[in-house]
Order: sequence, then C-alpha cells, then structure tokens
Amino acid sequence: MNENDKRFIEELFIRQTEQFQQHVVAVMESFDSKLAVVAEGHQMLSETLARVESRLTESFDHKLAVVAEGHRVLSETLERVESRLGEKIDKIAAEVAAHRADTEAHHGIYRVKES
Repeated sequence: MNENDKRFIEELFIRQTEQFQQHVVAVMESFDSKLAVVAEGHQMLSETLARVESRLTESFDHKLAVVAEGHRVLSETLERVESRLGEKIDKIAAEVAAHRADTEAHHGIYRVKES
C-alpha cells in the first residue's frame, strides 16, 4: 500500500464520515419535527378535552339543578295534597260523627251495629 492508497482511503473515510454525519443530522431534524407535531397535537387534544370536560360539567350542573327544582316542586305539591286530604278526612269524620249522633238520638228507629 503506497501513499496514494492511504490518501484515497483517508479521503474515502472522511467523505463517508461527513455523509453519515449529514444523515444523522437529517434524521435528528426529522425526528425533532415529528416530535414537535406530536407535542402540538397533544396540546390541542388537551385543550379540546378541557373544553369538553367544561361543557359536560356545565350540562351536569344544569341537569342537577333541574332535578333539584323538580324535587322541591314535587315536595310542595305533596304537602298541599296532604293538607287538602287531611281537611277532607276531617270533614268526613265530622259528618260521620254527626250522622252517628243523629242515629243514636233516634235509637228506636235506627240502630248502629258494630261487629
């Protein structure tokens, strides 16, 4: 192997090293570019999920408020029905008591028989 062969091999080695370095740099730049796209997509996804979560929370809060209001109205309605029903029962009890008193006053004609 002479001096020319050594120079040729050295130049070949230098060119191959430069080409390999250029290839590594290109791969790194491509990777960095793709990583940036993924990071941007992740950021957009996080923002979208935050908006969806906010909307769902608002919707749930609204529906819960509607249910609570419905429960309140139902409770008030039941109280009114219970009050009116109690009044009607009291009237019926008074009428039955009056009827019984009237019936007992005429014990010869009418007789209340409890068995």
